[in-house]
Amino acid sequence: MRLWSLDPAHLDRQGLVACWREALLAQAVLAGRTRGYQHHPQLARFRAQPDPLGAVGAFLVGLADEAGRRGYRFDSSRIDRPGKPEGSIPVTDGQVAHEREHLAAKLAARSPGDAARLPVTAGVHPLFRVTPGPVEPWERRG
Repeated sequence: MRLWSLDPAHLDRQGLVACWREALLAQAVLAGRTRGYQHHPQLARFRAQPDPLGAVGAFLVGLADEAGRRGYRFDSSRIDRPGKPEGSIPVTDGQVAHEREHLAAKLAARSPGDAARLPVTAGVHPLFRVTPGPVEPWERRG
């Protein structure tokens, strides 16, 4: 499961679709509709919110908005609690840099044109706000 902190505009088609599907899975986990992925580390930042389902709903809205800008139709009716992504969850600049490098490697392998357009300093999903710090403790490295 990869729930990118990066702005969905940086994702290629495959990345955007995969993130949508994985965020729907995260929503199902947080809603108690599935037993798998209960302890996935990327869910920690959503669980830490006062309204975890609202937070993942806002994350999904950001993905659906980007899909719409590209002419894709993600089924927004699948979002349990759609909310306005408004920079409410902190993410460290170290995490953003880590994800940018991870995405750059993925894009270089599958979408070289998208890799060439990836900015050196990547923006973040509208749900997040950048704060100083290292890679997040929940990130799996390796």
